[in-house]
Amino acid sequence: MKDVSFGQFYPVNSFVHRLDPRLKIVFLIAYIVAIFLATNFYELAACALVLLLIVFFARIPIGKVLRAVRGVTFLVLFTTALNLLFYKGDTVYWEWGIFCVSFEGIIFSVFLALRLVLLVVCSSMLTYTTTPVSLTDGVESLLTPLKWIRIPVHALALVMSIALRMIPVLMDETSRIKNAQMARGADFESGNIIKRVKATIPILVPLLLSALRRADELGDAMDARCYTGGDHRTKYKKLRFTWRDLVAFLLGAALIAGVVLMRIYLPASY
Repeated sequence: MKDVSFGQFYPVNSFVHRLDPRLKIVFLIAYIVAIFLATNFYELAACALVLLLIVFFARIPIGKVLRAVRGVTFLVLFTTALNLLFYKGDTVYWEWGIFCVSFEGIIFSVFLALRLVLLVVCSSMLTYTTTPVSLTDGVESLLTPLKWIRIPVHALALVMSIALRMIPVLMDETSRIKNAQMARGADFESGNIIKRVKATIPILVPLLLSALRRADELGDAMDARCYTGGDHRTKYKKLRFTWRDLVAFLLGAALIAGVVLMRIYLPASY
């Protein structure tokens, strides 16, 4: 779990960190749309170039960015292997029963793996450059129209903020419980997959109890401070658009336009 980057904030005074959280959320959605619109490696290269620019201006270490990818390595490899073995193409290199390895399958598998990596990195960049409070304020502001149909937007934003804050806390708690169990002679590395799953039970049970205890303590603390949500609450920091947000908006619009134009004028790679 130490490789899980979602919910972690990297404090740096950079151009990307100072952007409005609402714009970063919208940009992330637009970036994901651009990745799914990409049908060839030229479009995917354009998306990767934009992401590299974001990492550069955010001043996030490359090692920390790659750590986010390392956390989903198994998922990427498993998805790539499935598509490699079950994608039917015209140029077949190897075939056995329902399994088939073709040139088109290799291209599609590589394309899918790159797409998943870009999705993970761009999602982690949002939490790396945005504090949970700012992210919650941005989501609440974007969901303001839902208040017209009496949806508790503030409560939803509060739940999301608490969930984001609890991710690194539970990660640290898991590490402490695991180290304590290993000090008592627990073995989490040897044996087959079934034994390893059974070995995690001494970690999951205390972790669940700790999470419930923390939730109960948080609820008592909010009650003791007379916390009440609603429209009458004021904010310490008000969100405002600046020239940086305009630059980021133009970059996102140029990315979408470029992907659409390449989708029209360049053929698909698979």
